[in-house]
Amino acid sequence: MAPERHTGGDELARFLFARRTRTSPESAGLIPGPGVRRTPGLRREELATLAGVSIDYYTRLERGKETRPSPAVVDALARALRLDDDEHHHLRVLAARAARYAPEPPPPHGRTVRPHLKLLLESMRPNPAYVVSRSMDLLAWNPGGLALYAGLTDWPVRQRNLARYLFLHPAARELFPAWENLVRSCVARLRAEAGTNPDAPDFTSLVGDLLLKSPDFVKLWERYDVVGRKKSDKTFHHPIVGTLTLSYQSLQIEGSVGHRLGAYTAEPGSPDHDAMILLDTTTEPPVTAPPAEP
Repeated sequence: MAPERHTGGDELARFLFARRTRTSPESAGLIPGPGVRRTPGLRREELATLAGVSIDYYTRLERGKETRPSPAVVDALARALRLDDDEHHHLRVLAARAARYAPEPPPPHGRTVRPHLKLLLESMRPNPAYVVSRSMDLLAWNPGGLALYAGLTDWPVRQRNLARYLFLHPAARELFPAWENLVRSCVARLRAEAGTNPDAPDFTSLVGDLLLKSPDFVKLWERYDVVGRKKSDKTFHHPIVGTLTLSYQSLQIEGSVGHRLGAYTAEPGSPDHDAMILLDTTTEPPVTAPPAEP
């Protein structure tokens, strides 16, 4: 069966519906009227009133029939839905995409990692580091970057994906004491990425697989949270080196379609840094995923 095709208006409609049903009347400054609501959150007419648009116009937006909301309408909807800066930006991106959408093939999903990036990963030792695709496929790594995700080597090279690991690998919940926060952030990032390329084969394959296999992913995907990438610290309960807390940074790689460099650091001389050094010596040599099949 051919994959479902989406339009820009479809994705904009999904986002508006998800956020409307999660915005309570109280949080929007309204006093709920009498009677039981059939659905949670704001009614369409309430959101339309708050945003200063007609009910008919908003209904067409949420059904994907209207695809050219003005910047003023987008900003008014963001205010009415109490969106934060990341969510507001995402709404603007979806509205812009809906206005200019044409059914063109998405950019190809490349797996090739240039040789100088492999050298960079090696030079970063003992800091764990890796290159991931836009859909979180693990494409290249140094020893610590692979060993940090305990049990990931159980999977064949081409199946190593950090989102799949978080939701489907039995070691993930034990490795991350803050697993629930981590998976929420993971799904929000995937939502933000997939919103601009919903037909990209790498995203449809990943999301379809997780929707089938992980009830936790289903719940989070339906929430339609979006979030930007932020520098953060992560704590690991690692079966080889014990507990360590590392700072994490993700950087866009120039000249690639969505590839990012992820790297972990710790203060030199600290127990966390010592654990990184030990981790760097306890795994297989650095590897790159094989090229995509023709």
